[in-house]
Amino acid sequence: MTTSSYLTVKALTKYIKRKFDADPHLREVYVKGELSNVKIHSSGHIYFTLKETDARINAAMFRTQASKLKFKPEEGMQVFIRGEVSVYESSGNYQLYAHTMEPDGVGGLFVAFNQLKEQLQKEGLFNPKFKQTIPKFPKTVGVLTAVTGAAIRDICTTISRRYPLAEIVIYPTIVQGNNAAPNIVENIRLANKQQLCDVLIVGRGGGSIEDLWAFNEEVVARAIFESRIPIISAVGHETDTTIADFAADLRAPTPTAAAELAVPNQHELMQQLLRSRSLLHQMTSQRLQYERQRLNKVQGAYPLATPERLYRPFTEKVIQLDMQLGRASQVYLMKKSNELQKLVTAIKLHSPQYAIQSNHKQIEQMTRMLSRSIISLIDKKKDLYLSNIRTLEALNPLSIMTRGYSVAYKGEQVVNSIAKITKDDEIMIHFHDGKAQAKILNTLEQKGGE
Repeated sequence: MTTSSYLTVKALTKYIKRKFDADPHLREVYVKGELSNVKIHSSGHIYFTLKETDARINAAMFRTQASKLKFKPEEGMQVFIRGEVSVYESSGNYQLYAHTMEPDGVGGLFVAFNQLKEQLQKEGLFNPKFKQTIPKFPKTVGVLTAVTGAAIRDICTTISRRYPLAEIVIYPTIVQGNNAAPNIVENIRLANKQQLCDVLIVGRGGGSIEDLWAFNEEVVARAIFESRIPIISAVGHETDTTIADFAADLRAPTPTAAAELAVPNQHELMQQLLRSRSLLHQMTSQRLQYERQRLNKVQGAYPLATPERLYRPFTEKVIQLDMQLGRASQVYLMKKSNELQKLVTAIKLHSPQYAIQSNHKQIEQMTRMLSRSIISLIDKKKDLYLSNIRTLEALNPLSIMTRGYSVAYKGEQVVNSIAKITKDDEIMIHFHDGKAQAKILNTLEQKGGE
């Protein structure tokens, strides 16, 4: 055999490669095996060995196909691969070129979901300490969703019904497909830049895991975590869970539930205000009753031992003052009640966020003023009452009698002149500690300076 009849290594390799490439059975093969020696190159290509118990084959997946994977190939993972078998000319080895790859037993999306969830959880994106508080009385609610779906109608209807004072800013957003994730991120950042909203609702209606996949993208999760505006996620139905739900400040099972969590219920607010007004009335009435009881005790602490006809005018005056106190308290309470009613009416017509804070302070101020006014009024009446008591004590004949004086009565008349009695008249002499009956033996009329 001549030298010219020998093949070169390159020619032989090319011949073998053409044989492989011409075989229709090797152009599209479906292979199951375990991943080994997985290397993800910086270029995006993936190189690995597919093996089983007693056989193995080198394999590669180029960047174009690898970029479509929803999960990260890992050592020891059982996979299904669709591809072709060919010869790599530089080494003369045949290898498997993978076009698609799916995990064995579970879908690739499910694996990708768990891998990303575990990664972000380790980074702290789901840590409760980073969750922002949803404002109780938002002035403006931002909604990031598709403008043609049922989700936007449910959200807007619920907010308008529960809390009509809140404005709604809609950010039309693509929520499905390859462009969905970048568009969601763009609108979250736009809302944060504009700073128009107090809270954002990000979501869409239900669908398959593929339909909802944009909310499982890492870029979306990071945009939600970085948002300075609190975000409520509302993706799919109650049983659907996405990465966005874990990253959000609050998760809602449905878009309608997200709207309910974003704003308060105006009817519940009104009930709270009415209960507060009723409580204020009750506290004021109880205080008045308490102060009236104190006044009654003060009255009982100073018993009057003087004849009834002497202290009756003062007693009547005290009763009159007590009635005036009651009427003044009722008028004052009615005035403050009317003012409170006006405040409640104003709250109905204006923003509850501002009105509730402002009126709460006014109610506290009114309560303090009312308490001080009642105490001041009672103190004044008490001082007047004590002054009357002291006057009454000064006029009390018994006080004078303790110093040796007495009062004489002839029948029902006070004997204040010698001219009112004659010899043999019977009189009654009142001392400070009792009475004595006496008979006039004689009268001596004082004349001149005698």
